[in-house]
Amino acid sequence: MHLTWRTELPQLLLVAAMFALAAAFWPSTSNQIPIHWNLSGQPDRYGGKFEGLLLMPLTALGLYLLLLLLPKVDPKRANYEVFRGTYLVVRLAVLVFLALIYGFILLWIRGIQLKASMVFPVLGGALFIAAGLLIGRIRPNWFVGIRTPWTLSSELSWRKTHQLGRWMLALVGLVFIGSGLVGTAMAFVAAMIFLFAVSLLLTVYSYWV
Repeated sequence: MHLTWRTELPQLLLVAAMFALAAAFWPSTSNQIPIHWNLSGQPDRYGGKFEGLLLMPLTALGLYLLLLLLPKVDPKRANYEVFRGTYLVVRLAVLVFLALIYGFILLWIRGIQLKASMVFPVLGGALFIAAGLLIGRIRPNWFVGIRTPWTLSSELSWRKTHQLGRWMLALVGLVFIGSGLVGTAMAFVAAMIFLFAVSLLLTVYSYWV
């Protein structure tokens, strides 16, 4: 897959900005940084500076490099050229999602405590909607998309499952956003159950096709 500065620079700048923010926050940040929130939206685990400030930028860098590597090792690597633009948007969307989560953590450090039980489901829902918009354009491969034994062995199953998956993932996204707006633990649990049900449905559908 052909790479250019035009495609890679926005992602590299996003990752670099996360590291720059970590460096800027480092001197004035305590060693008690919230890194996990419970279903009620309250922090239930804290970490030191390395975990709180550097883990997310390092994760973003690792995912950036991993997503660069995957097309080179995929047995169906030729198909990536067909959905090259879509794959680029997928890579960028993942980094933007991580950057927004990191921004949420930095706001907490500065005392701006947004409601985690709303922010996380809404961001996750937006990511699911983006996946729904993109997934229909993805061609068969081993790493991206709805990968079951049947979609990977049948072009027909891949195409029809992803056609259905477009609408189902968008619906999952709306359910997650709704659960975030409600802001209760039960609403989030219901959204997770719905996600599991959709995953099971798409798996069975891929076999049925």
